[in-house]
Order: sequence, then structure tokens, then C-alpha cells
Amino acid sequence: KGELRMYSLTFDDAGMYQCIAENMHGIIYANAELKIVASPPTFELNPMKKKILAAKGGRVIIECKPKAAPKPKFSWSKGTELLVNGSRIRIWDDGSLEIINVTKLDEGRYTCFAENNRGKANSTGVLEMTEATRITLAPLNVDVTVGENATMQCIASHDPTLDLTFIWSLNGFVIDFEKEHEHYERNVMV
Repeated sequence: KGELRMYSLTFDDAGMYQCIAENMHGIIYANAELKIVASPPTFELNPMKKKILAAKGGRVIIECKPKAAPKPKFSWSKGTELLVNGSRIRIWDDGSLEIINVTKLDEGRYTCFAENNRGKANSTGVLEMTEATRITLAPLNVDVTVGENATMQCIASHDPTLDLTFIWSLNGFVIDFEKEHEHYERNVMV
């Protein structure tokens, strides 16, 4: 295949590598630089969100994405309590923390700790629970004669601290009300 594999790289392996392909008609060259990266975890470029919102009874994923080489090991705490995988909480391989069936007791300060053989770092965010958005009046099936008009309603309840947007789609494609204003009309009731 013309493939070069290297294992257990060290800084001495860094440099310009050259592949030479040769046959009776001639010879060609291709170059590539191999950089060896090693750095302690840092959240400087990608800190955790300071405020994370989660819907009551829902699922939330809190991302933890420090820059680090080699890949760090991750751990999490809520306040001073160290978190471990359980029925509602899971720490993913990429460092993210997943919480399912969110309750008011899950609110608080969450800290992600990242550590590799070069060092360690942490980043903290606050999880706040919001009321789940629910459809309280769903659109109903409608039989309409060709050429007539039809109206469909959708009403939802939501957390008053958040904005609510209704998006309508037809057969999986979002309706663009600006482009299709002659065919569709959106009425928003406050």
C-alpha cells in the first residue's frame, strides 16, 4: 500500500517525511510534516458553559472539551461530591456528563476535571432546571375539499423565563413562511 505506520511516538519522531514512488518510467516525491503534540489540559479556548439549562424530567449533556495531548482522563463533581456512573448519571469517554430524568435536586455547580501525564485542569458551570415545554393543544387531522382553506392549531406551555418558537414542517421539511407567504400564513396568538 505504500503505508508507513509508527507506534509509541516520541518527540524524536517529529520531522519532514518523504515518500518516493518509483517505477521504470520515473520517480515522484511527496512530503508531509509530522508534529508531535504534548500539552497539559487547558480550557482556555473552550471553557464549560457558565450556565446550562435542563428541562424538568428531561436529559442534559454537559460538555467538557479541553485541549490536551495525550487524551485526558475525566472526572466530575457536583459541589464537593464526586460523581460516578449510575442509573441517571453517565460520564462519556469524551468527557461529557449526561444526566437523565432531571430534577430540582440536580441543580448546582458542576466541575469537570481533566488530567493527563502533562498536568490537570478543571472548568465549572451551573446547571439550572426549567419547566419542560409541552404541547397542550396538538394539530388535528383535517379533511378539506380542494380549493378551500384549512387552519391548524398548536399551543404549548413553557418555562416563562425562556422564549418559545413554533416551527411548522410538511413531510419533514420546514415551511419557509417568507418564501411561501401566498400559500401559508402564520398567526401567533399571545
